[in-house]
Amino acid sequence: KKMDHRAMLLLLLLSALCNACTAEDLVRSNDMLLEGDIFVPKTRNAMKCLNQQYSCRWDKASNGNVEIPYVISNDYDHTERNEILRAMKGFQDKTCIRFVPRRQERAYLSLEPNFGCFSVVGRSGDRQVVSLQKFGCVHYGIIQHELLHALGFLHEHTRSDRDQYVRINWDNIQTHYVNNFVKKDTENLTPYDYSSVMHYGKTAFGKMGAETITPIPNPNIPLGQREGMNDSDILRVNKLYKCWSYIG
Repeated sequence: KKMDHRAMLLLLLLSALCNACTAEDLVRSNDMLLEGDIFVPKTRNAMKCLNQQYSCRWDKASNGNVEIPYVISNDYDHTERNEILRAMKGFQDKTCIRFVPRRQERAYLSLEPNFGCFSVVGRSGDRQVVSLQKFGCVHYGIIQHELLHALGFLHEHTRSDRDQYVRINWDNIQTHYVNNFVKKDTENLTPYDYSSVMHYGKTAFGKMGAETITPIPNPNIPLGQREGMNDSDILRVNKLYKCWSYIG
């Protein structure tokens, strides 16, 4: 009987520990974040996928559109859900990208209010999380930023040609975030765009608000915005996914 009592206590303890583990904890135990909001699963060769700016593309359907299945967490309220759908519609209006409710597709986006804003880059081939934290992430431009990651785009300031347009102030970057500014070997479909929704701001990850990215030759040019895709962002999507009818 004494052993039965101990076994019961052990089961109760294990149950409590399991209940304390959130889905996010389980996901993050096997994953990491790159550049602050790029989700890299350790269970796949993500760096091979990330060695170009545009990789792991979603397939084009027979109707000429690129249909991307998605599910939206029920944890979002009506207003938040509508904002996500509005950001998705912004792609539909100007590109051949179509976000469609998931039926039984293996590869799909799962939009969830986890901690922070982050996404896998490109199509991973199965369920992939786009995290949009309720406080701070469910805004039109931020949603489009993360969806562009899911389509295969990296940050503008990591382009292979960035040194012609910006100077990275390495000494001003917080130590743990230096990797966020490492240049990538990228395919650049359009000219460098200071105002891309994918561009960091001037003081991103700076020590005490110091400037980490300086435009050159004119240091007064504004960098980045989170209002939504601009014409250059839209053109890149259309070039990458060959949405020829949307390119004037």
